[in-house]
Amino acid sequence: MKSNGMSEREATSVSLREAANDISGELVRLRHALHREPELGLDLPRTQEKVLGALAGLPLEVSTGQGLSSITAVLRGARPGPTVLLRGDMDALPVTERSNAAVVSELPGRMHACGHDLHTTMLAGAAHLLSARRDRLAGDVVFMFQPGEEGEGGAKIMIDEGVLDASGRLPVAAYALHVISSIIPQGVFVSRGGPIMAAADRVVVTVRGSGGHGSTPHWANDPIPAACEMVTALQTMVTRGFDVFDPVVVTVGSFHAGTADNIIPEEARFEATVRSFSAAAHSRVNERILTLLDGIAAAHGLTVEAEYDVSYPVTVNSAAEADFVGGTVREVFDEHRFIKAPQPFTGSEDFSFVCDEVPSAFIALGACPSGTDPSSAAYNHAPEAAFDDAVLPDGAALYAELAERRLAQEASAG
Repeated sequence: MKSNGMSEREATSVSLREAANDISGELVRLRHALHREPELGLDLPRTQEKVLGALAGLPLEVSTGQGLSSITAVLRGARPGPTVLLRGDMDALPVTERSNAAVVSELPGRMHACGHDLHTTMLAGAAHLLSARRDRLAGDVVFMFQPGEEGEGGAKIMIDEGVLDASGRLPVAAYALHVISSIIPQGVFVSRGGPIMAAADRVVVTVRGSGGHGSTPHWANDPIPAACEMVTALQTMVTRGFDVFDPVVVTVGSFHAGTADNIIPEEARFEATVRSFSAAAHSRVNERILTLLDGIAAAHGLTVEAEYDVSYPVTVNSAAEADFVGGTVREVFDEHRFIKAPQPFTGSEDFSFVCDEVPSAFIALGACPSGTDPSSAAYNHAPEAAFDDAVLPDGAALYAELAERRLAQEASAG
């Protein structure tokens, strides 16, 4: 990404929103380059190279990760002060893109179906905007370019490698943007205090018995009926074991058993995702599920092996930071550009690990293509998911506004 050619003094005479619009062409070019070459997981060498190129020449302290292709960039303000962290995730999904868009993935089986290419671009844009306004900053800004959000827990790895201490002090606030390809109208920001995204865990269950002929089930020990009972019992458990106002969702997405209609197999296997919306429910659901599965297996004279993998905790926004986001959006953009979410989203996010350490706000941004009805547009992760480049300048501007205003707020309070 190239500079728009303005001096630091000239840059501070225009609004961040205007400055973001001035570099919109560069933002689009970077996003398209990222979209053409999506990469998966923690190892994103081409993506890292593109981002480093976009940051080249800026007054940043740049470091890269050891166990993943992360980038941490620190911008030192003109005056000493606290730190604000801005995060953008960079990884794609193992999805084959089905789109008529002018720019599509050039790598079969890989696609930026969740819009992380937009997040990366917006964060790089914010680095340019704030670098041109260093004289206004009383404190530091950390730009966290993160791989491995899609199930790899890249945020936790970056925390372990020191991203929260990159400036020499723990951030006073952290913010993350996430585009949504449907449901939310284009250009509308959505957030809330408290839980904003669910915790996500995975349970893999193997029920073992003894095989036999389908005509004589009494000479075998059939694992299939017990496994089916477990699936239905899990649904009853979440409605009877947990508060309806603090829900748990269990979805069995995979079930495998047997090879023929007249053969009783030795084992049945299923996998489920477990979603919860509070730390209390998240801490209890593991034990409740394992106890239930053990009991049903014992009642049938079977054995069960259950692997419960705790993945991402609940993403909990600081109420104060969520209010700060809402006020900033209303002032910078428009009263109608911010909506307070009435309830959490049911997806999960590893920005939750940052939220556990720092007062934070996770913000959704509608990026549904112009002329498309958000209620019928393809949702994130779908092969047809599409995101409009038009939101790039506003996303970059909001990142920058949040950092600049939050540092100013700390300075005025101090």
